[in-house]
Amino acid sequence: MTSVPELTRVRDAHRFDEAALAAYLFARLPGFCGVLSVRQFEGGQSNPTFLLAAGGRELVLRKKPPGALLHSAHQVEREYRVMSALHGSEVPVPRTHLLCEDASVIGTPFYVMERIEGRVVSDPALPGFSRAERAAIYADLARVLAALHRIAPDALDLGSFGKAGDYCARQVSRWSRQYEASKTEEIAEMDALIEWLPANLPASDETRIVHGDYRLGNCILHPSEPRIAALLDWELSTLGHPLADLATCCQSYRGAAAPGETLAGVDLARAGIPSEEAFVSAYCERAGRERIECWSFYMAFVMFRSAAILQGVYRRGLDGNASSQRAREYGALVRERAREAWRLARASHIRV
Repeated sequence: MTSVPELTRVRDAHRFDEAALAAYLFARLPGFCGVLSVRQFEGGQSNPTFLLAAGGRELVLRKKPPGALLHSAHQVEREYRVMSALHGSEVPVPRTHLLCEDASVIGTPFYVMERIEGRVVSDPALPGFSRAERAAIYADLARVLAALHRIAPDALDLGSFGKAGDYCARQVSRWSRQYEASKTEEIAEMDALIEWLPANLPASDETRIVHGDYRLGNCILHPSEPRIAALLDWELSTLGHPLADLATCCQSYRGAAAPGETLAGVDLARAGIPSEEAFVSAYCERAGRERIECWSFYMAFVMFRSAAILQGVYRRGLDGNASSQRAREYGALVRERAREAWRLARASHIRV
């Protein structure tokens, strides 16, 4: 909920050979030389993120966490590929500089990108902003997502970035497995959703580039203007259904998707923040979409996926391997997300 990215010393669990990193980067990045300084960003729950400074330049390094990892998780290589492709489009992303897939350098694969100056605000209520600024930021949030979904994957050589079709079915299967692999207790609602979601998949299907975790907290706002300067955290990006991205962005209307990230209880009209319906309409207008069917399914699906992701963060926190000291707070959120998703599923007109 801060407007300034918080930096700390590199946490003990994420330390790596900084001398080896310096030698690797200095040989490959012209002008990046001298004495390397490394600090860690608080946050980046999945992939630890660091600020590098040398030779008067600042860059950002993002890497896989150490230790045993769940299959197909922490895909920094995918982040690098999609951001490299999107740079220069209507979707604002940092310029990427290099990808290192050689784990022998610092222990895991990593990539380096430019640092985007700006504000990071995880609280979707946008405290400290004016009513007009909040309205403008949410309008830009809808604009950027629609711009992403208007891009034809083949136009950016991303036609092979994922499988076409059956995105929701594959995601339900994947996150069901991930949840089971990181499970720490029995949650009846999660078990019910694992059965309900595959049985209630919408008949219609679409394939576009999707971010996978599209929300305000994954954006850098311009230092002084009410607009998005960069969209980050592309680890879950792939080819998928655009309505899953839209539903992900709307989760905060229905409770906390992460500590402090909720619009529940906020007087939206007074704050200048659009209602869920108004935000969805703004997106549809930008994306050229006339209507949305099966909205309840997509909301239940993304809340289930959110719960599974949070469970992984919580498990890594218990194991001492999470990227944030706040990871242990996530256990209660898993249960809350699961309860809300199952409530929505039961209240829908789809079979239960």
